Amino acid sequence: MNFSADTMKASALALGFDLVGIVRAVPSPRLDAYLRWIDAQMHGTMGYMARPDRVARRRDLDVILPGVQSLVVVGLHYGASIPAAILGDPTRGRIAAYAWGVDYHDWIAPRLSALAGMLTDGAHKVYVDTGAILERSHAQAAGLGFIGKNTMLIHPRAGSQFFLGVVLTTAEFDEYDAPMRETMCGSCTRCLNACPTDAFPAPHVLDARRCISYLTIEHKDAIDPELRPRMGNWVFGCDVCQDVCPFQRFALGASVEALRPVDLDRAAPPLIDLLALDDEGFRARFAGSPLERIGRDRLVRNACIAAGNSRASVFISALSALTHDASALVCDHAAWGVARIAGAT
Repeated sequence: MNFSADTMKASALALGFDLVGIVRAVPSPRLDAYLRWIDAQMHGTMGYMARPDRVARRRDLDVILPGVQSLVVVGLHYGASIPAAILGDPTRGRIAAYAWGVDYHDWIAPRLSALAGMLTDGAHKVYVDTGAILERSHAQAAGLGFIGKNTMLIHPRAGSQFFLGVVLTTAEFDEYDAPMRETMCGSCTRCLNACPTDAFPAPHVLDARRCISYLTIEHKDAIDPELRPRMGNWVFGCDVCQDVCPFQRFALGASVEALRPVDLDRAAPPLIDLLALDDEGFRARFAGSPLERIGRDRLVRNACIAAGNSRASVFISALSALTHDASALVCDHAAWGVARIAGAT
């Protein structure tokens, strides 16, 4: 039995998704590039990216779901219009736009499951960037966008600020989508040139070890002192390589209210507030948001760097107190922040 692609797409849109494409379940055409990236150790401390069982799943989707025939790939816009003066205020900690609202996993996953449930025959599995598949590559194959030089999936009429979700299914469809062009960047190198930490050794190649998003979120240990001055006021993620992209002028912003910030402080909280957080205060403020996953210590670590980069003496007292914090990670970065403001670094 072949299911109707039009019916599946209409159902996805009715559930609140903004983009949807359907593609046959074949290995990613960018698999070799991923393997080269792993071999070059550019995944940093994200050891799960190179685990043999994860690599096997990316090589063969049947390892994930035996008999898989199709992938239904959905997209959901995020982001909102926030004054640049707020986001760039050095006394505020900047949060990447995708984390301004509720945790997107909590919004997307149940709706993906509902979408999969409409396929009455066969087996299904849903992922919201939690599975060992190359979502962006499969999304490009399904016509949702092209791969930019910043490695992001970019829709030519919607920019790159959208989440991806995937339904793997043993069902087959009556029609499949054609891939979008592999890239539409032309000679533009704005994203590569704008990266504060020079995280792109070549177009379409991201060295996670130098990426601000990786450093502030995935990296659990001390951040390289050489990179700290380049991180500006980012405390969770980074949007620089997306913001400078010419296609980003077409970004539509979040279509779901829950993904928008409740106030300006959710997009760029005052650093003095972040420096004062204890575990209880962190949980009270960020429960249910993407920031919850990094915990208090890493967020305060990041805030210490941002406070140091502000060069504002107003943070000296808070940073000095944190040099005696119970977390050695926080102590180290607080001391660096004090030295940075004093002009010693």
